[in-house]
Amino acid sequence: MADIWNGATPSTRVSVYWNGTIPFVTPTDVTKTTSKYLDTTARRITAEGLASCPARLLPVGTVLVCSRATIGEVKIAATALCTNQGFKSLICRETVYSEFLYYLLLTLKPKMVERATGSTFLEIDRRQMASIETTFPPPVEQHAIAEALSDVDDLLQALEALIAKKRVIKRATMQQLLTGKMRLPGFSGRWSRTTLMRIGSVYGGLSGKTKTDFGNGNARYVTFLGVLNNITIDARHTDQVQVATHETQNVVQQGDLLFNGTSETPDDLAMGAVVSTKLKNLYLNSFCFGFRVYEPNKHVPLFLAYFFRGSPGRKLMSRLSQGATRYNISKKQFLSLRLTIPDHEEQSAIVGVLSEMDAEISSLEQRLDKTRAVKQGMMQQLLTGRVRLVDADERKAVVAT
Repeated sequence: MADIWNGATPSTRVSVYWNGTIPFVTPTDVTKTTSKYLDTTARRITAEGLASCPARLLPVGTVLVCSRATIGEVKIAATALCTNQGFKSLICRETVYSEFLYYLLLTLKPKMVERATGSTFLEIDRRQMASIETTFPPPVEQHAIAEALSDVDDLLQALEALIAKKRVIKRATMQQLLTGKMRLPGFSGRWSRTTLMRIGSVYGGLSGKTKTDFGNGNARYVTFLGVLNNITIDARHTDQVQVATHETQNVVQQGDLLFNGTSETPDDLAMGAVVSTKLKNLYLNSFCFGFRVYEPNKHVPLFLAYFFRGSPGRKLMSRLSQGATRYNISKKQFLSLRLTIPDHEEQSAIVGVLSEMDAEISSLEQRLDKTRAVKQGMMQQLLTGRVRLVDADERKAVVAT
């Protein structure tokens, strides 16, 4: 059904072999490309470089399969190119449609990994690749299947692009609203300058715990990633922990702000998250700390979470973060922070705008997840022949011709 070709690399010590016009594909080029087509590479070689090694110039439509490192990653050549030795490239014969083969190979990745061998790193060779058995429908049905799956891919790309656009708009809106550069209709008063110690108090996470206390127990705790990756916290962001009745631990309440006190980069330090639901026996992991607002009718916790995830909060953290390989902030430093914020009414209005934007993005993300699930289901049905897109009479007519 296809001819399998190995790749190769010209000597990197010979400068005349490099910086030419022939795209030279590495597995990194594949993993960085979101489209199923590949025509852009980080490096290019010359005709002399191609002639110096066993690599060959592969035509448009060649299906490129990573055979080591990221085994089973697949792209279609959108231009004539060559690859390094980390590929098994398939040049389709007349009865095989390259786009159909692309989708089929995606489902065969587990079989490729299963056949891979090696001590330093796993790799599937040409013989092992050729030994994978599969079935092909007639060309007309291959085209129909590939077209159906391509339509879903187009929808996925459109959704991903829309989500990315909405996130950019949200970041710009946060920048304007949280700094007072843009005011919502009806608000014009001056913002007040205050310190966090005047707004609320801090508390620490779980203490005195061992590894055996986690993953089971009568209580739950908010995980580190739950705080870092979400602006609102609910039961999905918690895990089990054992807490005895005689222990003195800080209980997390609905409306509390949670912050990570440590991070690998200052950009991710003290990202605020609000506990949005009431949960019994809820605690906090030891790498984070909690902040409880004294007067919720004066300060909106969710506004403060947006503030610390937006540019104003990030600037404050960049000045206060301490560390070399890991960055930290103390609770004392945190309470000493000075910030300029609007009154309660304007805080609520800003939260309303940003929450609506978050809800829209979340809805699009859910639609994206569902579409991905639909695609997976389609691939399982169409690429195994369980569902046919071309009726029997049409298949017979194609075979007869």
